Amino acid sequence: MTKLRARECRPFFDAVVEKADQMGVAVSIAVVGPEGNLIALERMDDAGFITPETAIAKAYTVAAFRAMSPRFPDGLVIQQWFKERNPQLMVNAAVFTGGKVQASGGSAPIFRGNEMVGAYAVSGATSDQDEVMGEYARLKVGWAKTKAQDDTPDDVKAHINALYEKAGIKERKL
Repeated sequence: MTKLRARECRPFFDAVVEKADQMGVAVSIAVVGPEGNLIALERMDDAGFITPETAIAKAYTVAAFRAMSPRFPDGLVIQQWFKERNPQLMVNAAVFTGGKVQASGGSAPIFRGNEMVGAYAVSGATSDQDEVMGEYARLKVGWAKTKAQDDTPDDVKAHINALYEKAGIKERKL
């Protein structure tokens, strides 16, 4: 099992802050391990007081749901999935996990090869802005958000793509 180390998060945090500064927003950034435990957290000086907890919860949610099924490649799909089925279920999940469940843009798993080694989340701007910052930083540092060898069944890919479409995300497809 490969481990993601706290020191490996620094370049990702720096890239998020770089993009946040360009966008004129202040955010918090969290990275958790594959089991959802916090590896690293950073809050920009002017970020909202609740953004660290929100970033941790978003990253935890991606780790938890991605570990359960390839059907959940990021926070946007998880959010749409809950909206379609039972929005109250997300509230209940947040309650029974002590506030650890929050699905939103700006969060995704981190893979090395075919192994999920963690998940990240950005919180503090709009969901769309969080997504832009997270994707920018992920690409800049070379973190993969999918397995190296995609073994996701075609029906699951079709379901994920339908969820993206329903959420209005037309530029993303599996």
